[in-house]
Amino acid sequence: MLNVPSQSFPGPSSQQRVSSGGRSKVPLKQGRSLMDWIRLTKSGKDLTGLKGRLIEVTEEELKKHNKKDDCWICIRGFVYNVSPYMEYHPGGEEELMSAAGSDGTDLFDQVHRWVNYESMLKECLVGRMAVKPAFPKGMLPKSQVTDPLAKEGPSSPSYDWFQTDALVTIVIYTKQKDINLDSVIADHRDDSFRAETVIKDYSYLIHIALSHEIQEDFSVRVVENVGKIEIVLKKKENTSWKCLGHPLENHNSLIPKKDTGLYYRKCQLISKEDVTHDTKLFCLMLPPSTHLQVPTGLHVYFKLTITGTEIVKPYTPVSDSLFSEFKEPVLPNNKYIYFLIKIYPAGLFTPELDHLQIGDYVSVSNPEGNFKISQFQDLEDLFLLAAGTGFTPMVKVLSYALTNIPSLRKVKLMFFNKTEDDIIWRSQLEKLAFKDKRFDLEFVLSVPTSEWNGKRGYISPALLSEFLKRSLDTSKVLICICGPVPFTEQGMKLLHDLNFSKDEIHSFTA
Repeated sequence: MLNVPSQSFPGPSSQQRVSSGGRSKVPLKQGRSLMDWIRLTKSGKDLTGLKGRLIEVTEEELKKHNKKDDCWICIRGFVYNVSPYMEYHPGGEEELMSAAGSDGTDLFDQVHRWVNYESMLKECLVGRMAVKPAFPKGMLPKSQVTDPLAKEGPSSPSYDWFQTDALVTIVIYTKQKDINLDSVIADHRDDSFRAETVIKDYSYLIHIALSHEIQEDFSVRVVENVGKIEIVLKKKENTSWKCLGHPLENHNSLIPKKDTGLYYRKCQLISKEDVTHDTKLFCLMLPPSTHLQVPTGLHVYFKLTITGTEIVKPYTPVSDSLFSEFKEPVLPNNKYIYFLIKIYPAGLFTPELDHLQIGDYVSVSNPEGNFKISQFQDLEDLFLLAAGTGFTPMVKVLSYALTNIPSLRKVKLMFFNKTEDDIIWRSQLEKLAFKDKRFDLEFVLSVPTSEWNGKRGYISPALLSEFLKRSLDTSKVLICICGPVPFTEQGMKLLHDLNFSKDEIHSFTA
């Protein structure tokens, strides 16, 4: 086994290390965009230096390739020559060099877990690591014989199943009390059934090739006070099953969430509406064979194949309106997911997304992110700082706070945009501020017309010190911030300068 380098990642002086814990992009030279990289990988040029050969790489050999013009990195047992990619990497060369000549899997997962590196770097594949046994055959150190999760993670869940003539019920006993429908993600695909239960920072997986066919749709029920989950499958034929099926990868295992990988399902585009001159509300329908509810503050990844390469981008679901809870639902909420997406005409991903026709499909991942709903406990003042489509995570945060936090005194949103035409859901926000006196709203424009009477400029100490006033000196406060990287970085720095603690700030980054 290779040892992960001990240095922090990104490096302490890296252009990617920012106070918020998010990552910065480094300006790329002209001709070094993602599209340019895709063209290079399709050009037939030898990007590995091995003329198409794949080799087995020893640890000693890997260590030799640790320079900018000769940089090999191991990710999950496969070795890539990333030297040709250096100038195309949005995070800069320094980030890649942090893992040069070593196993960068853990470092990669900290920043890039969602990236489909197999597709992006397939023309840079050198070969597979030659793994030498660390112990004599048949022997394992004691630490590997015992379950490491027994000490680090929650108590191991378990499962059982039972059947009637028409139904099969899988029961998961999580041994946790804070389980709800958001905690369970289930997918039935072909003859396999996969259910992932998120328990703190771990995932408990049920992954089975079913012994008999089932109908497409199924139901999920959670008994919250005992942490029991019931998944009810409908048999296609009323016959008795002798067994549930046979286990597939990671079945009946509790593993760190970061090690589960991203799991995708194809969702159908149902509608697409203009919200502003460049932002649209997309409605996607989950397949009937999927149960997925994205928790407040988390995002998912969209995956599209563009010119033969899989490209992945993060998006945060919103509700279809700020007033969804006040109207009769036209569509059943649990099968539809909404996204506010800005279309960049010169971009690679969003024009492709915009060209999708109603009825087309896009792959959507399991939820990701580190926002914890427990941050709302006993909260009194909630401040939201959003710029542009950085407003999207605030939609559900705002709705949840006003609906579910009894201790809440005040919610304030400062929404930064260039012009009035850029403000997403302006009339809805103003209506909500009028209806709920706990909600205050301020718009700030950087390129306003002469008729604009509101605030002007960019995020600044003067704007924030006036805006971030607690309702009481002792109020429990949470500040959420999201927007383009420079906005978030500058905002985080200003918040620290204003003496807000790390526990009082959440930065939404993907």
